[in-house]
Amino acid sequence: MSSPVPTEWITDELVRFCDIVGGGTPDRAVHEYWGGQIPWVSPTEVTSLASKYISKTKEGLTQLGLDKSSAKLHPPGTLLMTSRASIGYVAINTVPMATNQGFQSLRCKDGTLADYMYQYITWVRPELERLSAGSTFSEISSVNVKRLRVTLPPRPEQQKIATILSSVDDVIEKTRAQIDKLKDLKTGMMQELLTKGIGHTEFKDSPVGPIPAEWMVVRLGGSLECIDSGWSPSCIEIPPVPGKWGVLKVSSVTRGEFLENESKTLPDELLPRNNAQVHAGDVLLTRANGVAELVGKCVIVRKEPQAKLMMSDKILRLKPSQTLHNEFLLHVFNSQIIRKQIELSWGGSSGQKNIGQSDIKSYLIPLPSVEEQRLIARSITQVERVVFDQNKKLVALMNTKKALMQDLLTGKVRVKLTDKESAVV
Repeated sequence: MSSPVPTEWITDELVRFCDIVGGGTPDRAVHEYWGGQIPWVSPTEVTSLASKYISKTKEGLTQLGLDKSSAKLHPPGTLLMTSRASIGYVAINTVPMATNQGFQSLRCKDGTLADYMYQYITWVRPELERLSAGSTFSEISSVNVKRLRVTLPPRPEQQKIATILSSVDDVIEKTRAQIDKLKDLKTGMMQELLTKGIGHTEFKDSPVGPIPAEWMVVRLGGSLECIDSGWSPSCIEIPPVPGKWGVLKVSSVTRGEFLENESKTLPDELLPRNNAQVHAGDVLLTRANGVAELVGKCVIVRKEPQAKLMMSDKILRLKPSQTLHNEFLLHVFNSQIIRKQIELSWGGSSGQKNIGQSDIKSYLIPLPSVEEQRLIARSITQVERVVFDQNKKLVALMNTKKALMQDLLTGKVRVKLTDKESAVV
């Protein structure tokens, strides 16, 4: 932010370009204000917002007695910026909204466009987080917000820059929406195929719920050849180069794609353990994690890793027998059928949850014929691959926007204005 900027641009403290308005304490009683309902927006709604505009809050709007409280009512066009816990997330309100102490909101002065400032605040969010460091809890003060250094081009360039970046935002938002729909489709397919199968007309009750009459319910241990565990030596915190030995991090296992770069390099003085090395076709799962939802994640290694990667001691490998197709195992383990059993069986303390090999072997699974397992797995995997491809597209779009922000918001790359755009005041 300290590099030279175009001569006609202005660099100054944020308070020169925006009025900074803190939040207040709302009156929880139900009152009327100006004869109507005032939407109440919380910091969590802004931090989870995909779009930059917010027109209403989630269900259960609260009528606020703003005439009897210090909660702040913001006119449309205000940048509602979170200032506690999750710092620097911002949304522009399109209707009057009220905020509490979790916000330091920005009201743009003449010459400053809200759409441009939205992009700028989004770009410098890491700096806002840095300024909040050292407080008793994560919070940025109005003093630090006011002192934030901002670079502002003339209004026509503000508009053009905001338009370019907003167009990328629109594509990102549509891609996220597509991913959400695909995930819903996959969830529905898993529920349908893993409980009803393909082409069945007769069903029976079972310990895992209604299933086709031809299926069995078995304990997972009876359909596994073995469960392999890994180890966690002290490693170098960079991924190993192709051909070298490394150890996988827990983050290498996702519900979707195996991430081989989520790994650490084994020091030369340590001998590798060949029996812990992962290969194409392996089904891996996380047995422990500080985040409960991440315990029991399962993934298949679809191609041979370029490096020689070993499981850590928090990752297990499930080796299915000939009666269990490896991709069917993958999907059934990531389904609610197993999830419910995981949550009943895990142990741990100090926030760490874990499942043991004996627990895993005791889990009940529905078991169709191997051929039907293959057909079911193929259908689910096809949707899963599309989700993965869309996620790659989303990452690429976000990286594109990050690069554009660096170029456009510093003036490193100047936008070209038409005569009509140059006349914007």
